[in-house]
Amino acid sequence: MGTLYIVPTPIGNLEDITLRALRILRAVSLIAAEDTRASRVLTRHYEIETPLTSYHEHNKRKKLAALFAALDAGDIALISDAGTPGISDPGYEFIREAIARGHKVTPLPGACAIPSALVASGMATDRFLFVGFLPRKPSALRAALSGLAARSETIIAYESPYRLRDTLTALAETLGAERQLCVAREISKKFEQFARGSAAELCDVFAAENPRGEITLVIAGAPTQESQWTEEQVRAALDARLDAGEPLSQAARAIAKSAGWKKKAVYQLGIAGG
Repeated sequence: MGTLYIVPTPIGNLEDITLRALRILRAVSLIAAEDTRASRVLTRHYEIETPLTSYHEHNKRKKLAALFAALDAGDIALISDAGTPGISDPGYEFIREAIARGHKVTPLPGACAIPSALVASGMATDRFLFVGFLPRKPSALRAALSGLAARSETIIAYESPYRLRDTLTALAETLGAERQLCVAREISKKFEQFARGSAAELCDVFAAENPRGEITLVIAGAPTQESQWTEEQVRAALDARLDAGEPLSQAARAIAKSAGWKKKAVYQLGIAGG
C-alpha cells in the first residue's frame, strides 16, 4: 500500500521549492496535478520525468478509481497549480479518501500564499481566520462580510482580480471605510505588490489601477475594545443579510449580538427600511 505525498509547489518563483519536494517528485510512480500543463513547466525545469495525470474539480469523480489503483501499487504525489494542495481545491477530498482507505498521508512543508500574505501585511499574526474565496454574488458577499465584521482576528481571503474593485467597495461599506487592508498580489513573482491602507484608500488605488494576477486579501480584525455600531453600519449589515434572503428576525438577532444593539431596535430598523 503506497504513501500519498502532499507536495507544495512554487506560487511564483520556481526556486521556491524544497530539495525534499524535488526528491519525492522524482521518486513517486505518479504525480496527480491540478493542471498538467502548468505543472509541466515545473517538471521540465527540474528535469522530472515522473508521469503526470490530471486531478481537478471537473474530473475528480472519474479519476479517483485510477488514482487509488496507482496508490495501492506504489507511492504517488499530489500537487496543485501552485502552493499547497488541498487548500481551496479538490485535493482535500482525495486526501480525506486516502486516509479513510488506510493509506499513509505525508505532507511536505512549502509554499503557500496564506502565510506569505499574512506576515507581509503588517497585521496581527497571533490569530487569523482563512475564509477561502469570497462569494461572487453581491448580496452573498455583503452578507458574508457582515458576518465577519465583528471578528477580532486577522482575516485572509482569496479573490479574483476581476472582482477586486467590487469587493473593496463592499468591504468599505460593510466593515467601514477605515478598516485596514492589505492586497497581496502576485506573491514571489516579477510584479509582486503589497498594497496596504484603509478600505477607502485601496478603493481609490485600484479604481485607478487595473488589478491583475493572483490576489490574497488580508483584512484587519475588528477593534478588540467594546464599541457599539453606528446606525449606518447596522443598516448596511441588515441590508446585506436581507438581500441574501435571510429572515428579518434571524438577521436582527445576529446583528444585535455583534453590534451591541438590542434585537428589537435592529428589527425596527428593518421594518422601517422595508
